[in-house]
Amino acid sequence: MNIVIFGAGGRAGRQAVAEAHRRGHRVTAVVRDPARHSDLTGARLVAGDVTDAQSVERVAAGHDAAVSAAVDLSVPAHGFFTASSRALSTGLAKADVGRLVVVGLASILPGASGAALMDEPGYPDEYRSFFLAHAAGLDELRAGGLDWAYVAPAGDFDHDGTRTGRYRVADHGDPASRISYADFAIALLDEVDAPRHHRATVSVRER
Repeated sequence: MNIVIFGAGGRAGRQAVAEAHRRGHRVTAVVRDPARHSDLTGARLVAGDVTDAQSVERVAAGHDAAVSAAVDLSVPAHGFFTASSRALSTGLAKADVGRLVVVGLASILPGASGAALMDEPGYPDEYRSFFLAHAAGLDELRAGGLDWAYVAPAGDFDHDGTRTGRYRVADHGDPASRISYADFAIALLDEVDAPRHHRATVSVRER
C-alpha cells in the first residue's frame, strides 16, 4: 500500500514509519521541516502542514491510507487539534484517501467506570486543557465523513520499552497501563492493513 504518515518526526510517527516499512508498504513521511529529520529512513520525506487542507490534499494524493501522529506543542493545543482534524477530513477526502488512523489520547476515552478516564477520581488534572483539546479534535473527526480510527494507549507509553510484537485491545482505559511505541505502531498499522474499527475509538495495551 501507499501510506502517508503525518507527524512522522515524532516518537509515535517514527515507529509508524518503521512498522509500515517493515511490512513492505511505500511510505510518505510528512514533517514540518524535512531538514531536521534527515535521519528518518524507510520513507519519502516531504514537507507538509497537517492543519492546512490544501497541504494535506497535496501530500496525500495517490495514497491508499493515512496515519496522523502529528502534534505541535508550540501552538495552543485546542487550535491545533481542531484545525488538524478539519484539514485531514477535508484534504484526505479531496485526495480520495478514505482511511485515516489517528494517534489518540487515553485520557478522553472511557475508564473502568464508563466515564472519561480524565474524569475518574484521582486522575491527574494538570494537563486537562490538553486533554480537552484532544477531545475537541475527536469531535471534529466525528463531524467529518472519513472512515477513521482513533487509537490510543490504554494508559501511556513506555518510553524505554522495546518491540515485543504483541498488543491487545483494552476493555477500558487504565492509568497504570503502558505500551511501547513500537508495539503501539503495530496496532496503528493493523488498523490500516485490516481495519476493524470504523469511525470509532480504540485503546490498546501491552499483552
